[in-house]
Amino acid sequence: MRTTTNTTRARLLLYASIFIAMVAYGMTLPLFPFLLESFGGRGLHMGLLVAAYGCMQLLCAPFWGRMSDRIGRKPMLLLGMSGLTVSLLVFAFAGNLAMLYLGQLLMGGLTSALFPVASAYVTDVTDSDARAGALGRIGAATGLGIVVGPGLGGLLAFDSISLPFFVSAGAALLVCGFMAVVLPESLHRPAMTRGGSVQFGLAAALRAVCGPVGIGLVLLFAVYFGKSSLSGVFSLFAMQKFGYGTAEIGSLLMIMGVGYALVQGVAVGPLTRRFGDRAIIAACSAGSALGFLALLSASHYASLAAALCLFIACNAGLKPTVLSWISRNADGGHGSVMGYADVYMSSGRILGPLWAGALFDLNVAYPFISGAAFFAIVFFGLVLKPGALPAAVPEAAKVVAAPISARSRACGYRSSNRCGLAEIIRGSRN
Repeated sequence: MRTTTNTTRARLLLYASIFIAMVAYGMTLPLFPFLLESFGGRGLHMGLLVAAYGCMQLLCAPFWGRMSDRIGRKPMLLLGMSGLTVSLLVFAFAGNLAMLYLGQLLMGGLTSALFPVASAYVTDVTDSDARAGALGRIGAATGLGIVVGPGLGGLLAFDSISLPFFVSAGAALLVCGFMAVVLPESLHRPAMTRGGSVQFGLAAALRAVCGPVGIGLVLLFAVYFGKSSLSGVFSLFAMQKFGYGTAEIGSLLMIMGVGYALVQGVAVGPLTRRFGDRAIIAACSAGSALGFLALLSASHYASLAAALCLFIACNAGLKPTVLSWISRNADGGHGSVMGYADVYMSSGRILGPLWAGALFDLNVAYPFISGAAFFAIVFFGLVLKPGALPAAVPEAAKVVAAPISARSRACGYRSSNRCGLAEIIRGSRN
């Protein structure tokens, strides 16, 4: 049993570090529009800055995850925290748009080492039965940091728009030093050697969908595609349908953030231990579809808040539970697999708002109808499919981003190089 006093302390240190880092990051979020305006930027630049961050995460997360399997989790966590510090300082000293782009590229590239490796760290030190709850607490620490940070940033910016960036960079640097001195390494050297056999890179992450964790990666994309679709249009929806202003919308967004943190930090662990990963994934997929429909049918503030709580509770329960399922069924290094997972989450985070925004321009209801249909497809087409989410994957099927010939052997096909999710499951039974 790995849940000893030392490993519990290590997880608590990691959660505290993630929370402080996200408070530091959240402090800067309300300031970007003002910085952009001061440099003569337009809405297009804001979109490009967000896209630059997401693209760097897509490119770099698999590499950092793979490196954490080779040299350990702690060096990569320190790299991510150092990258956050440096990028915040770039924003603090920014004098033009080019420096904003530089800061975003650095933040996206270097901090993409932080969250997949933190998930791998928790996976290393947590027994499988408690893993979903432990992974959920990373999401809770992140969510609480994002809720607390913007308010602090707005208060600190009363005199200088650069001050919050300096303060947040200082906080990130303190966390980096704290982790360097106190946080133990979770991966022992023999495990580092075994992790070296797994391929890495964006192409390997795309090939991983044909492996035993492929269904989990698709589900992670669905989680973030759905959540980002809602986040991308919710403020506009509340403005146009209900005539709400900043106070009402801000309070609803706060409900969203707090609800997300509470579900991941408190509810996911006990529920998965009682009902299992598959039951929670099925219930949350169906609940997410119902949540979209409830949002569309809301008629006043209370019903809108209740519908938002339903969607957020279900969506928040999906991510740590799917990550837990992936960690149980993955072969090779957890860092590499969590890096792959970050690619699919980032893809959903990028594509969701684009899809929802385009539909919203056609009709305010279309993003919500689309979201409900999307999660209904996930529920009936993936989750309820027989054998789609096995409790454990046999050794013959545990191939993550392996060469094509190895995948075809695992699937039981000697004459074909093609390998899909159904073949993986069928081959594991041969």
